[in-house]
Amino acid sequence: MTDNASRRWFLKVTGAGALGGAVAPAVAQTAADTSKTRPAFVRKAIGVSSKINTGTPVSFTYPDAASPCMAIKLGSAVPGGVGPEKDIVAYSTLCTHMGCPVSYDSGAKTFKCPCHFSMFDAEKGGQMICGQATENLPRIQLEHDAKSGAISAVGVLGLIYGRQANVL
Repeated sequence: MTDNASRRWFLKVTGAGALGGAVAPAVAQTAADTSKTRPAFVRKAIGVSSKINTGTPVSFTYPDAASPCMAIKLGSAVPGGVGPEKDIVAYSTLCTHMGCPVSYDSGAKTFKCPCHFSMFDAEKGGQMICGQATENLPRIQLEHDAKSGAISAVGVLGLIYGRQANVL
């Protein structure tokens, strides 16, 4: 390598490094805070336990208007269920395979995707039973106020389809 070529190479490398060192702090200040492993969710009232009928889904959106969900009173206590009988659960209704809207089958207590036939068990935390999906349905965390009977959505367990985080 000639002296001129090695000087050019040296100037290119050190110039790029200096530019990167000057730009990186500015970019870091404008980037979103990714240090939190769980976003802050807003409490949203979705109904009153005494008015939710067994097997009849209650539709709502959570954590935002672009996230359709369903709450279901299953009729028997399940892990993570809320309400007087610990039988009310809620899930995102976007299939984890490709985001198609799932429907609830009250006889089988499952969610079914009409696009690629994935099925999810409502009694077992939205567990994927069969089909193309590889993830369980995201479960909406609920809280029950024993005094008023109010059921509120307070969080999401699992990633809603099409998101990098559950809060846009």
